[in-house]
Amino acid sequence: QVHLVESGGGSVQAGGSLRLSCAASGALFSINVMGWFRQAPGKQRELVATATSGGATNYADSVKGRFTISRDNAKKSVYLQMNSLKPEDTAAYYCYINSGMDYWGKGTLVTVSS
Repeated sequence: QVHLVESGGGSVQAGGSLRLSCAASGALFSINVMGWFRQAPGKQRELVATATSGGATNYADSVKGRFTISRDNAKKSVYLQMNSLKPEDTAAYYCYINSGMDYWGKGTLVTVSS
C-alpha cells in the first residue's frame, strides 16, 4: 500500500516563504510524475506544479517565478519551495504521484496573511 505524507505547511505573512515536503512509502516501482495541487475554500482543486521523471517541470501561471518544485527519486520525495507568498496562495496543498496509478496525500494547510 502506498502512502504519501506531506509536511511543511503553516502560517506565514505575505512575502514570506515555506517549503513543503512529501515522502512516499510503499510499493512504488516507477514514479512518472510527482507534483503538488492545492484547493482553496470553496474552490476546485488546481494544479500548482509537476515534475516528470525526465526532469520536465510545469507550473501554474499564478506561481511561476515564485514556486520551485524538485524531486528526489531515491527518497521517493517531492518538494515545493514557495517564495513571495500571497494571501491568494492560502489553500490546502496536496502531494500527487503517478506511478501507473494516481496517489494523493492528505494535504497540508498553508495560510498566508496580509
